[in-house]
Amino acid sequence: MRLLWKDADVCKEWLDAGEKKGKKVLLSRDPEGQLYLTQTEMRAVAEIVVHLHFNSQLASDMICALAEIVSDRQLQAEHYDRKTKQTRIGIMQIAPENAEWLVRPFVNIYFGAAYLKWLSYCDGKERTEEFVIRAYKGGIKKATHKSTADFFHRYLSIKQSLLPRREEEISDALHTARPISVTSGSGEGWTYWDSRVSSEDMEELWRHPDVLKEWTRSGERRGRVRFSHDSEKRPYLSRVEVKAVAELIISRYFSKRGIKLTALAALAEVCSMRFVNGVRALQD
Repeated sequence: MRLLWKDADVCKEWLDAGEKKGKKVLLSRDPEGQLYLTQTEMRAVAEIVVHLHFNSQLASDMICALAEIVSDRQLQAEHYDRKTKQTRIGIMQIAPENAEWLVRPFVNIYFGAAYLKWLSYCDGKERTEEFVIRAYKGGIKKATHKSTADFFHRYLSIKQSLLPRREEEISDALHTARPISVTSGSGEGWTYWDSRVSSEDMEELWRHPDVLKEWTRSGERRGRVRFSHDSEKRPYLSRVEVKAVAELIISRYFSKRGIKLTALAALAEVCSMRFVNGVRALQD
């Protein structure tokens, strides 16, 4: 909320609507009573999520355009696909089995952005924007299928209609540079921790005694911490790193929910073998 109030456009919109700092801010409702984020709120939340969790490597307008298509920015949007027999909910239309608390804007957009980030380099290949968007709609196997073509055209139309934010406005609110496209870069970002993790989180990891010991022993430097790679050059987290990340997540978000560090670390081992891109990338 502090970052949202710092956003000039959000602040103006809320003040014009009679909202006050320090008080609960009412969500907007459409004529049918459905809760939704305004375009101003949506853009601000997307920028904040990208800055905090994706080191500004995703373009926030990609997330905004997708949200416009899949949910009309409705917090409780729900869609059932008869072909896949799968229900998707929330602003970014994430499947319930993939995430919880999907009606919370920051959480839903975080998972949507995480999925976009994964798609942008699935199978170890740097993917185009069109592939990423079409795969978001129909899965990797439908990324080039005619059934997802119209979705991509709608995405482009909406993305182009979004009013651009001035770079200085974004910088003032988030103290960060303008987000870059998911297709930019040489792929080096998939080698270093620092390109995948916020500077604040990296500082926390450097302060962790076990991580500090492991990274120092392997010759890592601040700003250039390498991921471990297996024989096939697939990045993964060491058990020490997984434990440290799990500790940070639990202390920040789940300290009162009884989630055990050992359970979270074990799930990472079983579900993904600690691979950064998960085991799905190994199977597809």
